[in-house]
Amino acid sequence: MKLQKNWHRLSCVMLSATIFISSWTVGTVSYATAEPVVTMVSEEPLTSGAILKKYVWQTTRSGKAVKTNANVVEVDLTNPYVKIDVMTGTNNQFTKKQSVLAMAKETKAVAGINGDFFNTKAEGVPMGAQIGNGQLMATPMLNSPGWYTFALDKNNKPIVDAFTFQGNIITKDGASYPLGGINKTYYWYGPNDTHSHIDGLFMYTNAWGQVDRSNDGVTYPTEVLVQNGIIKQVADNGIIQMIAPQDGYILRAAGKAADFVREHMKAGDPIQADYKMLPQDASKNYDVDSFKMMIGGHTLLVDQGQPSIFTLDLTGLGGYRARTALGYSQDEKKAFIITADASGDSKGLSMTELQQFMVKIGVWKGLNLDGGGSTQMAARPLGETTPVLINQTEGGGQRQVVNGVGVYTLAPKGAVKGLTIQAPLFLFIGENAPLSFRGYDEYYNPVEVGTATAAWSTSSKLGSFKENIFTPTGAGLAKVTATAGTGTAIEDLEIIGRHQLTGLKINADRAVIANGASVKLPVIAMTSAGESREVPSSLIEWEVLGVKGEVVNGELKVSDLNGQKAAQVIAKYDGYSTMAVIPVGEDKVWYDLDTNAVQTFSDAKPLGVTSSVYIRPDEKNNKYLALQYDFSGGGTEADKWAFATLDTRIVIEGQPGQMKMRVNGDESLNWLRAELLDNSGKIHRVDIARNINWKGWKELTVNLSDYPIDFPIRVQSVYLVNEGQGQDERAEKGQIGIDDITFTYRGSLPQPSNNSVSLTVGNKAVSVNGKGMTLEQAPVIVEGNTLIPIRFVTDALGGTVRWDDQERKVTVIRGGKMIDLWIGNKDLVVNGERITAEVPPVIMSDLTMVPLRILSENLGWKVTWDGNTRQITLQ
Repeated sequence: MKLQKNWHRLSCVMLSATIFISSWTVGTVSYATAEPVVTMVSEEPLTSGAILKKYVWQTTRSGKAVKTNANVVEVDLTNPYVKIDVMTGTNNQFTKKQSVLAMAKETKAVAGINGDFFNTKAEGVPMGAQIGNGQLMATPMLNSPGWYTFALDKNNKPIVDAFTFQGNIITKDGASYPLGGINKTYYWYGPNDTHSHIDGLFMYTNAWGQVDRSNDGVTYPTEVLVQNGIIKQVADNGIIQMIAPQDGYILRAAGKAADFVREHMKAGDPIQADYKMLPQDASKNYDVDSFKMMIGGHTLLVDQGQPSIFTLDLTGLGGYRARTALGYSQDEKKAFIITADASGDSKGLSMTELQQFMVKIGVWKGLNLDGGGSTQMAARPLGETTPVLINQTEGGGQRQVVNGVGVYTLAPKGAVKGLTIQAPLFLFIGENAPLSFRGYDEYYNPVEVGTATAAWSTSSKLGSFKENIFTPTGAGLAKVTATAGTGTAIEDLEIIGRHQLTGLKINADRAVIANGASVKLPVIAMTSAGESREVPSSLIEWEVLGVKGEVVNGELKVSDLNGQKAAQVIAKYDGYSTMAVIPVGEDKVWYDLDTNAVQTFSDAKPLGVTSSVYIRPDEKNNKYLALQYDFSGGGTEADKWAFATLDTRIVIEGQPGQMKMRVNGDESLNWLRAELLDNSGKIHRVDIARNINWKGWKELTVNLSDYPIDFPIRVQSVYLVNEGQGQDERAEKGQIGIDDITFTYRGSLPQPSNNSVSLTVGNKAVSVNGKGMTLEQAPVIVEGNTLIPIRFVTDALGGTVRWDDQERKVTVIRGGKMIDLWIGNKDLVVNGERITAEVPPVIMSDLTMVPLRILSENLGWKVTWDGNTRQITLQ
């Protein structure tokens, strides 16, 4: 989630993002008119002292009922077998962001959520303070009232409060200079938008994981290496090419601070750093040095069990979004670790609703953490050894974040308590589902239950086992049993057939087709319980209409467009069908330097890596962009980047399904990627070529539909990556060419005919475009609904009708819509969505008669009714 203000500071090297710090107070807190309902739907122990509870929040917005799924990990702060601590980047270092799941796996957490806000344009460090495992890792921003933190003191007492920082660097001659902070990137604060690092002196420890320290493009550093209290090196107007050692730190000085360094510091001198963190409220007295952990956040949300006033400006945090929060109970014995989803049927929470939710589940005091696309929760299922992603992320991806809050077990190994069966949410008829089992001990931690294979069985007739592979043969609940040693687990597995489905969807909203091209077509099944799962491609019966092609392993391969503008693709599972119309793509060249030039800069990371961009002619005198790079500097075994940074003020129109570009390869084996900035501020790093293993020009295509992009987008950069691992296999120096950056859009879809059909209830006479004809069966009215002969009318209006005699099913296809109806059944399926009609289709005079209303509403027919003549006109 991005913070405001929005602004641009552009240099020839890079576009830097900044964060403004301001304080804002809201006098009142508004509520929805209808009292929300919070229902706990499940709970599961994660370890001794930690329970995962899942909630559903239900409320009314603008007269419409909505719900939001929320996940809460409750931690017993009095339990000696569980602890809360901070998870940091990769290898416990800033600047090396990871997803929450990756951090939880690395640190062996049983649960975790994302943490503090961070400047997405900077190196990747938290904006607030951080204490991990009792060690101060980052200090709060200066002059930042209203920014709250969550902490645990030495007695595990929870604290939610605002903190500040004071510090000085004292030299051998007794001179001192204020210390601006520890492991801080640049930021702007106060009414005058003061830059944090101008004239600033900052300390960087081994927790800062890269050589560049606050590379802000505004100040130029002078750096000082200190080990064991002794100055080892002074780099005047330069940087020290190393990460700070474990037994020391590096000072970064600029402006007046750099002058202080030149006057008072030299190699070999002793130096002293004196600093401490303090509560912003001077009347409070905390022993911060003894805190076990601390993580920075944002505004205060709950105070004394009631929604608090907001302590910070909420600009940029509005709307109904995914949320992350942290708080504790009135008796200070319980911590609440909270996420709320904004994805699919889960509609997110406003900040005010988040306050209400926290109060309803028992939070006494709590604060807001980074949310939106950053909101993630990972947790270890009972009996499992590794965590999984628990929530549905906003946008579908797992954003890399700077830190998080982890829950850890301290329990010893205990006696075996039980077994659990691992299986998908639900199963499909005919799939071969591998089932597994896990054991857990008295502390709810996973245990080995022996190497013996479990004996699997089922008491139902809905499937069978071959070893641990369960193959369902029918829909319903199948009771399965796993027995291993002295342990037994029994589970009811839900098997979904067509009657249990509420929806089937081909995910092809942004897909386009072309001759010889391929496109992935995942099919998602939805149940009445609101659960969804991708259907294995082997269970789908496919049909491709219009173009020549086939779907193999869930991927449409088009061999011939046959002059068509689109393909109609039908997917069927267990007799339940859906359809997607995929148009031919239309290309629009965005960047070719001959006619569509975009201002471009070069940039490189880390310090020591160089890059340049030039406009060059090819052998046909066509202009292209040359990106030269030199990765020989910047240290060894470090990731290195060379950027062609583009003018991000230029918005790419519409919602393209593909991005193409011509690339002149140099056989360097380096990685070519692009950064796309979407409408929500999220940066999507898309792969253009995993390694450049060719020489000469080649057209490359990226399917943008594979990424959860919020359109419109801007192209921020095209760049090369030389990864730290295996650098000896790739070229350090070289040049690639980039030309004809093109976006492919969904073309126009063919439109059905504009014929007009006039019918009269009780009369077999009919006219099509004014030409009279006779029906075998006149339209009739049944229970207030008009039924019409479907085949005649559909043929006349430019559609097709299919009849399945075995199922007594009629299928109507017109344009981008497909409707399945069953004789005598009120249920029908429209483009994969199950709906219910007021009356069912019937057979009259050997003709299928169907309800007019349901057809007109779903096929886009325009209906005119003349009550006097009982005449119906369809167009």
